[in-house]
Amino acid sequence: MPERGDRFPRPTKSLDCLGLFCPEPVFRTREEISGVPIGQILEVLADDPASESDIRSWARHAGHDILEVEEVDGGKRFLIRRGA
Repeated sequence: MPERGDRFPRPTKSLDCLGLFCPEPVFRTREEISGVPIGQILEVLADDPASESDIRSWARHAGHDILEVEEVDGGKRFLIRRGA
């Protein structure tokens, strides 16, 4: 359930890909989301300049939903809802 005015439920898992470069953030995200129950959320932190386009493309092809992408401390925070 959303807390303190958050728009989305709390992530089930979090993945830190800060300092990793293409294609590592996508590979690690793909591996990590397999451990997240369908419909639940994976949070990914990444600072690779290509991470937003790469993760968005991967999620679309894999059937997952990008709920939010926001700038955080020199990188990006992705909230990804696992699809079927």
